[in-house]
Amino acid sequence: MARDDTERRRAEQRQAGQAAVDEPAVDLVVAGAGGGLAGALRAAEAGLSVLVVDPDEQFTRGNNTSMSTAMIPGAGSRWQREAGVEDSPERFLADISAKTHGTADPVLAAALAQLSAPLVEWLADGAGLPLQLVRDFSYPGHSADRLHTVEGRHGSVLLRHLHERVRRAPTIDMLVPARLVDVVTSGVASGAPSGVASGVTTAGTGTNGQGPVCAAVVEYPGGRRETITTRAVLLATNGYGADRARVARHLPGIAAADYHGGQFSRGDALEIGARLGARSAFLDAYQGHAALARRSRTLVGWATIMHGAIMVDAGGARFGDETTGYSEYAAALAARPGARGWIVLDSRIHDLCRSFTDFRETVEAGALVWADDVERLAARTGTPAGALAESLAAQAAGAKAWAGAGAEAWAGAGAEAWAGAGAEAWAGAEAGVGSSGDDPFGRTFFEAPLRPPYAAVEVVPALFHTQGGLQVDGDARVRGGDGAPIPGLYASGGAAHGISGHGAAGYLAGNGLLPALGLAWQAANDVARAVTRHTVTRHTGTLVTGTPEEGTAP
Repeated sequence: MARDDTERRRAEQRQAGQAAVDEPAVDLVVAGAGGGLAGALRAAEAGLSVLVVDPDEQFTRGNNTSMSTAMIPGAGSRWQREAGVEDSPERFLADISAKTHGTADPVLAAALAQLSAPLVEWLADGAGLPLQLVRDFSYPGHSADRLHTVEGRHGSVLLRHLHERVRRAPTIDMLVPARLVDVVTSGVASGAPSGVASGVTTAGTGTNGQGPVCAAVVEYPGGRRETITTRAVLLATNGYGADRARVARHLPGIAAADYHGGQFSRGDALEIGARLGARSAFLDAYQGHAALARRSRTLVGWATIMHGAIMVDAGGARFGDETTGYSEYAAALAARPGARGWIVLDSRIHDLCRSFTDFRETVEAGALVWADDVERLAARTGTPAGALAESLAAQAAGAKAWAGAGAEAWAGAGAEAWAGAGAEAWAGAEAGVGSSGDDPFGRTFFEAPLRPPYAAVEVVPALFHTQGGLQVDGDARVRGGDGAPIPGLYASGGAAHGISGHGAAGYLAGNGLLPALGLAWQAANDVARAVTRHTVTRHTGTLVTGTPEEGTAP
């Protein structure tokens, strides 16, 4: 619903006296129209009234959810069962622990692993999202094919679908553009903001012993503010990637890289949470990417690498095991001369990757250069021919060695053969390819030798989004200074602290969307339970005891 229509409807309700003094205008305010829309839909499904606010009029193509590859992990989903893929939340949790070297919050990681399959099944059944299991290649660190996506493998498709569902939901309103700037909690202070019943304190004056959330303050373009009473607020405003000063303070190793994320990811949740005395955690965590095309500023995608492509620096030389992961490889690329490199692929890989919208856009933008042999490719990329030839020869040797050690078995087993620790475990436990020294950087997985004609695309490192934020429990409840939840305050996605541990190396594909969608979904479930308890107590006078089990974060 348009902002003007939403404001008009609320004004009519006030004038008609439809809102009782002691009842909030809405049950839930969702700040952020990305993954937060999953929470809005889930809350509406439970019979709650919801208001979604977002400062970006172009949110369906301008936020991080819309810029993603729409990969959502689901461990033990029905699509996996139908495909004969063995997986479980416990296995997913083990992969997270292995990728983060045990540094991820175990309670939040366990909660998200547990809800991952119910989430993707609800997205299909409850939100009508046409999901499919990705089986044609495997991302680093996942020991099973558990990523689910949409046609085109692009977040804009996912977000447009969720937005259309929200538009049709009668109990969800949207205020766009409008930005959440504050949260109000109940208390005993005087001087309550206009529009809020007396006996409340603003977000800046409370402690962890304050009362529950009772209102949200939104700001419209031009500076006008409005206070909207509510039972709960979900902070789904993403992280702080667009705040360059904050990035430089917490993420100095990637601060000089391109930022490829939403312009409104400015740390709003951290600011609001700090005024409420909320805890924050893992602020040094982020998702980087080493495959942003320099010419078009579009995502080339790591599927190129996993299908056998290599990355070389400006000197034509490889500089690491590319299959360790695209997030940590961003910092490795940033450390090379000129902070740029080339992904080298061939026609086979080009054709395999056209299922990705991002890759097609990169091709259509003219970012790839083609050559019939190494010498011409070196000339077109400006790299030394000798070094580039050595890199391609090493790739071919690695691919042939891998193929001779059982590529057919790999093709039949898919990611099942890829142990949680990555390619090295595959080499030692399954393939018997010899030592990791066969490749100078320890890469043990090459799908096939690169063959002419060759293609190359120049890439630069990028920061996609931050992975640290407000500390939450398994129900997305924001923790205050004493570790207890702040009643009625929730966070999801980049606004929450995530499950990637510290730095960039712990990021697993899909572990940005999983907290974005999953924690929003879980927050809605918790708000629905709380509203039910409140309704029973108010109408019957019965004391409702027993709350969902709370997982305490470290």
